[in-house]
Amino acid sequence: VQLQAFGGGLVQAGDSLRLSCAASGHTASERAFGTYTMSWFRQAPGKEREFVSAFRASDRSTKYADSVRGRFTISRDNSKNTVYLQMNNLKPEDTAVYYCAAGLRLIRSSFDQKTQYTYWGQGTQVTVSS
Repeated sequence: VQLQAFGGGLVQAGDSLRLSCAASGHTASERAFGTYTMSWFRQAPGKEREFVSAFRASDRSTKYADSVRGRFTISRDNSKNTVYLQMNNLKPEDTAVYYCAAGLRLIRSSFDQKTQYTYWGQGTQVTVSS
């Protein structure tokens, strides 16, 4: 599975952005994509990569980091093999490279664990100015 994230950019505090992550390269196309838990992580300069949000298609289970809950919304369109991250009311501390990731057979308590994900996108930069 190849993942390509895009949609990042330079915005001001309070603005919105929508990130997209398109998956390709797997067999059975839409059905296969639907079996993956898709997630977003981010990494700011000098910091560890941290969990942002996840969406498991099988039961539409979602999870958010406390720092983004209420501002970010994850969604997915299995017909397009794409997962989205709508980011509203952006803050300077949201500045980071955002990565999408895909994993199989994750339990909800492990959504935020980087080691559970098999496939990673290349990242897209989000910069929020104050």
